[in-house]
Amino acid sequence: MIKKLLFPILCIVFTIISPKLYAQHSVAREWNEQLLEAIRKDFARPTVHARNLFHASVLMYDAWAIFDNAAKLVFLGTTFGGYYTEYTPIAMPIDKNEARKEIMSYAVFRLLMHRFENSPNALETLASLETFFSSLGYDKNNTSLDYSDGSYAALGNFMASKMIDFGFQDGANEENAYENQFYESVNTPLALELYADNGGIDPNRWQPLAFDVFIDQSGNPFPLNTPDFLSPEWGEVTPFALQSADLEILNNDFDSFVYNNPGAPAYIQDSNENGIEDPYKWHFSLVISWSAHLDPSDDEIINISPNTIGNVAMSDFPASFEEYKNFYNFDHGGDLGQGHQKNPTTNEPYLDNFVKRADYARVLAEFWADGPDSETPPGHWFTILNYVSDHPLSKKTFGNSSRELNALEWDVKSYLTLGGAMHDVAVNIWGIKGYYDYIRPISAIRYMASKGQSTNMALPNYHPHGLPLIENLIAVISEGDALAGSNNQHLGKIKVRSWKGPDFINDPAMDVAGVDWILGTRWWPYQRPSFVTPPFAGYLSGHSAFSRAASEVLTLITNDAFFPGGMGVFDVAQNEFLVFEQGPSESFSLQWATYRDASDQTSLSRIWGGIHPPIDDIKGRIIGNKIGKEAFDFANTYFTTSLATQGENDPQNLTISPNPVIENLFINTTITNLTRIDIYDVLGKRVFSNEIDSSNAVNLSSLNRGLYFVKIYTRNEKLHFVKKIIKSN
Repeated sequence: MIKKLLFPILCIVFTIISPKLYAQHSVAREWNEQLLEAIRKDFARPTVHARNLFHASVLMYDAWAIFDNAAKLVFLGTTFGGYYTEYTPIAMPIDKNEARKEIMSYAVFRLLMHRFENSPNALETLASLETFFSSLGYDKNNTSLDYSDGSYAALGNFMASKMIDFGFQDGANEENAYENQFYESVNTPLALELYADNGGIDPNRWQPLAFDVFIDQSGNPFPLNTPDFLSPEWGEVTPFALQSADLEILNNDFDSFVYNNPGAPAYIQDSNENGIEDPYKWHFSLVISWSAHLDPSDDEIINISPNTIGNVAMSDFPASFEEYKNFYNFDHGGDLGQGHQKNPTTNEPYLDNFVKRADYARVLAEFWADGPDSETPPGHWFTILNYVSDHPLSKKTFGNSSRELNALEWDVKSYLTLGGAMHDVAVNIWGIKGYYDYIRPISAIRYMASKGQSTNMALPNYHPHGLPLIENLIAVISEGDALAGSNNQHLGKIKVRSWKGPDFINDPAMDVAGVDWILGTRWWPYQRPSFVTPPFAGYLSGHSAFSRAASEVLTLITNDAFFPGGMGVFDVAQNEFLVFEQGPSESFSLQWATYRDASDQTSLSRIWGGIHPPIDDIKGRIIGNKIGKEAFDFANTYFTTSLATQGENDPQNLTISPNPVIENLFINTTITNLTRIDIYDVLGKRVFSNEIDSSNAVNLSSLNRGLYFVKIYTRNEKLHFVKKIIKSN
């Protein structure tokens, strides 16, 4: 399937094609495309690939920054995440572009060859990487790490070897194939196709799923038919810009590292004939309601133009249960977004865009699912960044600067920023997922349906944990009902009106399951039967957090909330796009005015797809918003020239120790005219200032754990020294 993002203002279509056809692209962009293609052929592991994208972006940025006097290195010659990488500066080359290209190519090539050596399609992926590397004119047999003679190839190899070593100690457990070390599920697996009673589980905890054959989001057969929870201990992985002040170490059967703790989700209540007033039951019942929208024979038409949807402010996000009920449209789908009055580029109103709701909802569920043949959610937003970069109306200025960058500088700075944000989302959200271990709709709905109904004690099958009865959506099977069974074996059980599921699809290219009444214990998400739901807990939504963080990064990088031209569009062809079943029934276009609108649409798509209830969504957006902004601010500390240049950072006659520092920082120097030390946090805020006395010792016990920048001044307020330090407990 080829995904096309077009901007109709200029009638230009951008497609994912071979980077060889883009001669104008930088080498960083070309390697990013190689990485995205490797991810599409690997297992669908959002955490692992967010880390791969970040680590590759760090190498690309440092390969560029080595020869830029104003830039500061992230990894090379610094202590990053407690890991120090030694580096002896290399001589300035005559041709910086060729030197950067060679260093970057060797570094990224070696890293990717290592990271994808055990991919399910390793033979194809590694051969493709070697072919591309050779096409650049480089020798794969040059494995030297000794760059003392000025070899750019050896420096690239050295950088990759150090990043690989760093990856073996960053908390990801890469050396053991990222296996879980402590987490164990409290629930036994749900055998999906057996439709057994699911009433014996803990309804607040995640449940593994058992398959005859499990095929992951990227279309790869999985070696286990009951996949483990992916990355429940990922909160321990070294982040980019996450703040130690936002970290809690909590215990729910094992120590969980949780940043930006959102608090507990909605746990099930013992209802007393008021099931729908239980937030847990309301959230999962809304998933059932939106599942009933997925029938192309339903003639309900909606307007999906930016003049009607999107433009949701942070202040609109719900906090209380009542606010959740007002934010999401339980019966008809969508949220309270009112859209935008005008396209800011054309100054004209956005045109209406009417489409069948069923086609819209099904396309959203598949487009934002990032699979099959997917680069996973972090990679998906890299493709959107690349589309924006390619647009003729895009100016390669960064942030609020008016200076236009060349393609390579734009790419390495953008990739580092977005890669850092995506990596931090994975660390943050999967730490939360592992700790709260919250149930998915497939398990919650089948559990409640197994228990019965929680609305009326006078009706059959009442249970405080049952589904609430809702007219034309959730009901008790009575005599004469088509679902009662030939021997009335289902009499009194719960039925729901939803997408009928994969049992009604023999050929996905030709069949449509449609919507009808089905047994509640046979409810399915709108997904492939060989995938159903990602193998990890739902709370919080990774899609919501990844997308919101990325939308903030794109907004800040471009200094514009809107897509270039005022609108981004994705064309969907009739009966060519959907994979789970035939469709859509008509051709149409998805449209977004802003990056945040696209992000919010991602969040809604996961509800229509049956993957998340609303409770998983909003706090994911809020945390993603925070992470995106923090990653941008932190990345800028490497790009800006507000601190001293590299040559001024490390004068031969002045050093500081220890680093990391616990209490006292010592200034080691023969200079006698030092006057003041200032310390700044990663956002550029001065948090400490003190005169330097004759002892040259500075007590930093008042500082919290974290990353800081030290400035040391001599007389006449001359800035003499700048260095990055880590404060430990």
